[in-house]
Amino acid sequence: MQNFSFSSPTKFEFGRNAEERIGKLAAVYGRKALVHFGMGTFVKVNGILDRVINSLESAGVATVELGGAQPNPLDRKVYEAIDLCRKEKVDVIIAVGGGSVIDSAKATAIGVKYDGDFWDFFSGKAAPIEKIPLGVVLTIPAAGSEGSISSVITKEEGLLKRSCDCDLMRPEFAALNPELAATLPSYQTACGAADIIAHVMECYITNTPGGDFADRLCEATIQSVMHNTRILINEAGNYNARANVMWASMVANNDLLSVGRLQDWSSHLIEHELSGLYNVTHGAGLAVILPAFLRYQYKTNVMRIAQFGNRVFGISLDFENPELTALESIDRLEAFFREIGLPTTFKELGAKEKDIPELAAKCYINSKGELIGQFNPLTSKQVEEIYRLACE
Repeated sequence: MQNFSFSSPTKFEFGRNAEERIGKLAAVYGRKALVHFGMGTFVKVNGILDRVINSLESAGVATVELGGAQPNPLDRKVYEAIDLCRKEKVDVIIAVGGGSVIDSAKATAIGVKYDGDFWDFFSGKAAPIEKIPLGVVLTIPAAGSEGSISSVITKEEGLLKRSCDCDLMRPEFAALNPELAATLPSYQTACGAADIIAHVMECYITNTPGGDFADRLCEATIQSVMHNTRILINEAGNYNARANVMWASMVANNDLLSVGRLQDWSSHLIEHELSGLYNVTHGAGLAVILPAFLRYQYKTNVMRIAQFGNRVFGISLDFENPELTALESIDRLEAFFREIGLPTTFKELGAKEKDIPELAAKCYINSKGELIGQFNPLTSKQVEEIYRLACE
């Protein structure tokens, strides 16, 4: 286990009616808020947006609204939000939505305080050193952006999907009410589950020894997400199942599960190009890429993948041939994704095999080296092979 430094300063208000307490949380940081939300009607039709604005105004915080953040958020909306914040002299940003809205708000928060192009932070040309305060009202458990150090934005020119990762990106506060996710379609619930599981696996797929405690946390998180997702597919309004998935989503991506070990994250980089090019839901893309990635990489540390299957799925460990256990573990994970209604191949996702060279090449634009990942660093040609495995 490696040395580490860990800080997760976001304040969380969790439970029923949590969004109605957002005003008091925001008032600490100023008297004018940008309320940023998505391009659909969900937050308006369900009354969420009205409750948030009423809470803010009751606490003496004036509001400016900006909708239109789309799945796989675009740089165009971030530029618009930055300009609006500066024009209106906004003190704090409130993101109302899921990971895409939160990521758009995060990019805005660091961009407002920067004299240059906010994309500099996503292309690696600069690192953010300040931001305006940021709060969240979460509606979709999936990305864990409400507690993470990351924001992922797509640049329309070239359809490049890139992330900015630093502690500054963590929101100052977040309201998490599981009831707000009660009406999510089963497909969106399933995509969220895949996203959460993939975040955990990025921490779990490591060659760093001595991290049994983190391993057990990862395994338990995945088991809980699977168990509660199965409940939600059949019983969308089950509060406790929603609550467990919502909190697991945050924990899966706030670095608690990754301390003391090298993380991989190459499967996420590989998927980002799929959702960047085809605008598919990130969790659906991960359901296609993660099993293919594991099949390509499992020989790097067979016993780790076999351990995953033994502890998460209860597969008996074949000590004479642990490769069989490892491969069955991957099959079980893929079967779970199919069970909850997710695609597991390129064709089902709508991706095209002819685009594989372009997808692989894009993984390395802005890369600081010729390899990606930590578990078994990958070349561009190897990434192409993973994409091709995902076609089968």
